[in-house]
Amino acid sequence: LTYSTPRDQGDGAEGPDGGWGWVLVVAMFVSTSLVFGLMRGLGIFFVEFVQYFEESAQAISWISSIGLAAQQFFSLLGAALCNAYNTRLVVMTGGFLSGLGLILASQATCLVHLYLSMGVLSGLGWGLVFTPMVATVMASFTRRRALAVGLGFSSIGLSSFAFNPLFQLLVETYTWRGALLILGGLSLNIMACGALIRPESSLPDLLQRVSSYLEVSLLCERPYLTYALGVTLLNFGYFVPYFHLVAHSRQVGFSEYRAAFIMSAAGITDIFGRIASGWFSDLGRFRVVHLLTLWTALAGVFIMLLPVSSLTRSYTVMIVISLLYGFCSGALTSMVFAVVPMIMGVERMMGGLGLLQLIESCAGLLGTPLSGWLRDMTGNYTASFVVAGSFVLLGSLTMTTLPHYFSCAEPPPPQRPVLVDNSETLNLELRQDGCSPEFNHQTQLRPDGHLSGQRRSTSKTDQQTNTFHISPPWNGPWRQKATKPTREARNLTNRS
Repeated sequence: LTYSTPRDQGDGAEGPDGGWGWVLVVAMFVSTSLVFGLMRGLGIFFVEFVQYFEESAQAISWISSIGLAAQQFFSLLGAALCNAYNTRLVVMTGGFLSGLGLILASQATCLVHLYLSMGVLSGLGWGLVFTPMVATVMASFTRRRALAVGLGFSSIGLSSFAFNPLFQLLVETYTWRGALLILGGLSLNIMACGALIRPESSLPDLLQRVSSYLEVSLLCERPYLTYALGVTLLNFGYFVPYFHLVAHSRQVGFSEYRAAFIMSAAGITDIFGRIASGWFSDLGRFRVVHLLTLWTALAGVFIMLLPVSSLTRSYTVMIVISLLYGFCSGALTSMVFAVVPMIMGVERMMGGLGLLQLIESCAGLLGTPLSGWLRDMTGNYTASFVVAGSFVLLGSLTMTTLPHYFSCAEPPPPQRPVLVDNSETLNLELRQDGCSPEFNHQTQLRPDGHLSGQRRSTSKTDQQTNTFHISPPWNGPWRQKATKPTREARNLTNRS
């Protein structure tokens, strides 16, 4: 009887915390800027699309929401393809599709064309890039994981700062068609980022285990479902300012470049928020989930204050609220992904991240159109931002219902039960205990210390399967073999 002990799994989960992992952080830095940084800059095109196609805010909002939802929905597909092929190929393919979608969008003649190209096709490419790249970086670090992820995500704030005025300049110079064509070519650089990912055989064994599963079984675990619900509620309102704040600022009366700079200001503090929160969480003075709920609650409050600050028509007040919102929104993003290994364990991270993105894709699809619909109904964006902030606050409250949330100590991460078919070793032990050898045994060591499994008859004349369950302490050679697995047994467990 063999199984993996917590010690064995902990050793396997230890990352190098350096070396080529920092190259992957740079690759993640560039690729995320060309995914979410570009996605956040679509607010500039929102105003242009409303004027060109003469459609409602709700109809135009579907473009960005479909792209966001497709990115999250196809993240699970990205995790599966990483298992079937390799991460490098998947990320490079995603970079090509994201660029192709934007290039095709530049030739659109109706909103349906934009839905399919800029929404579905580019969203598919973004989904193939995001989760594999994040999981690759997280698998390469252990002690500095939150800091590495924060550095990789800091490019989103930097690109938000740079892209909004750049996009406005491109639209004025080349119209929105020429601007999308340029952005499509820029997105093809994601392929170079994917090429920096080494084949899995060169990465730690952890990455191979991470990319080996699609963790559908997580849907039966309460901590994961609770966390997925909290992130989904957060996702309803998180992206609304990035898509509608520029249009709101234009409606209030600010000029095109002043409206674009409001988002750029949020992008500046977004950078510091991601790095500062990652560095502070790695100090270990507070639990990561507590920091996550704090930053999420503050982000929700500042989203609700964005339209209130504009009632005074004061550009300074609007900038200050945007700076505070940008810091909190950046800080919570690093924490969202840093909590994931603590909820499901590092070895289930690839499939778990993809599944989480799939679940929250419904919120990404509906959140922005809901905001656009509220704007069409009320004539302004005040209700849109208030509702969006309420969803973010509700997500923060949902996370407080996680098991052990009010504990000051971090609970140990869950361990994957290991199922091993080692009939020869077990048959020999059962012979010593007086059991029939004409059975193959498939056994499982459960987290509570109990043994359970099935015995399948190997006799040609008697085909039957029996289920057995053994409570600790185990008797005879079972106990000795279970507490001290041999190197050969551990190798057999890892191969299974």
